[in-house]
Amino acid sequence: MQKENNTTLSSAANSRIRHRKRPYEVIPEPSKTIGGNLLVDDQNKYKSMWIRTYSTVWMIGGFALIVYMGHLYVTAMVVVIQIFMAKELFNLLRRAHEDRHLPGFRLLNWYFFFTAMLFVYGRLLSQPLVNTVTSDKILYQFVSSLVKYHMAICYFSYIAGFMWFILTLKKKMYKYQFGQYAWTHMILIVVFTQSSFTVANIFEGIFWFLLPASLIVINDIFAYIFGFFFGRTPLIKLSPKKTWEGFIGASVTTIISAFVLANILGRFQWLTCPRKDLSTGWLQCDPGPLFKAEYYTLPGWVSQWFPRKEISILPVQWHALCLGLFASIIAPFGGFFASGFKRAFKIKDFGDSIPGHGGITDRMDCQMVMAVFAYIYQQSFVVREGISVEIILEQILTSLTFEEQQTLLMKLEQILQERLGHS
Repeated sequence: MQKENNTTLSSAANSRIRHRKRPYEVIPEPSKTIGGNLLVDDQNKYKSMWIRTYSTVWMIGGFALIVYMGHLYVTAMVVVIQIFMAKELFNLLRRAHEDRHLPGFRLLNWYFFFTAMLFVYGRLLSQPLVNTVTSDKILYQFVSSLVKYHMAICYFSYIAGFMWFILTLKKKMYKYQFGQYAWTHMILIVVFTQSSFTVANIFEGIFWFLLPASLIVINDIFAYIFGFFFGRTPLIKLSPKKTWEGFIGASVTTIISAFVLANILGRFQWLTCPRKDLSTGWLQCDPGPLFKAEYYTLPGWVSQWFPRKEISILPVQWHALCLGLFASIIAPFGGFFASGFKRAFKIKDFGDSIPGHGGITDRMDCQMVMAVFAYIYQQSFVVREGISVEIILEQILTSLTFEEQQTLLMKLEQILQERLGHS
């Protein structure tokens, strides 16, 4: 009898452990239909809306301040976001019981994280760093050496982490350790492969970062608003609260906003000029044909209803329509992917750092997809083809030693003098 009681208590305890809800876990409700998940049917939707609105306002305000401060501060913001995303994703598969038997194993995950950060940002910011220290000969030579051997430094740093991982392998923990190793590398691919394009966009001109990011925010806000008031037709089972009404309404709003917003942002040099170094000073540059207004005369029947006879349009606004179209139709699939991912792990949100929104990862799912497209689109369809003076100078400064640069300068001077003599 005593044995049966002990068995019953043990089974109950194990059952409680197995069904113990992890943070942010969603408990299935079989009785709830898909229609009951729609925002229009949510009894607490107004309370949720005000919490979400409050969070959105302070996020947009803080974001605008950071953009005003400049390229380096925006880059720092991206780095902080990456760290929070990695933390949320690392915690997703973390098991406290196994970690207690593996001291220092969590530190190894972060070691790989910062090694990846050194590799990605070293490649992205090497040339701006060289341009920043050009005036100081000693510092310039030191930085040039770091840039030259950057890939080797990162490789051997990774190999050191790889050896660290092998040396920490523990009997009966192999499956968990290799699972964490694979999970860590997947996080590095998801976070860094995509967010590196974000930083590249920033230094091409904040415009190419700010416009795509703003379009995702606009699409998200208006999908919520249209779904809140009019949503009746479920869009996709992965996200029960997403509706066709919200999707279509947000798409139209985003495309219109892209055209208008590009005209506003494209008139500020602080946003359109590329940053060639790591300074924080004011930028001045030739805006180029993309950001120079072209004037179009309106037809007579339009001018009767419209007070102006002609309108000014920046050529970049036509490119903005493509960005708006992608932000409306393709980028939301990043959110659907994240929704399916959360359902696979039976969690509601990746975290709770943003009231009403969830975690940082919940807000960045579509942004990552959009950042990659914005960079590829800008490099493929916007940047002029051919070799520029900046590209040649970059190769000279990063690939040649100081003595080789002096030799090149002397030969170039000799060639120019000979050509002037012949002319």
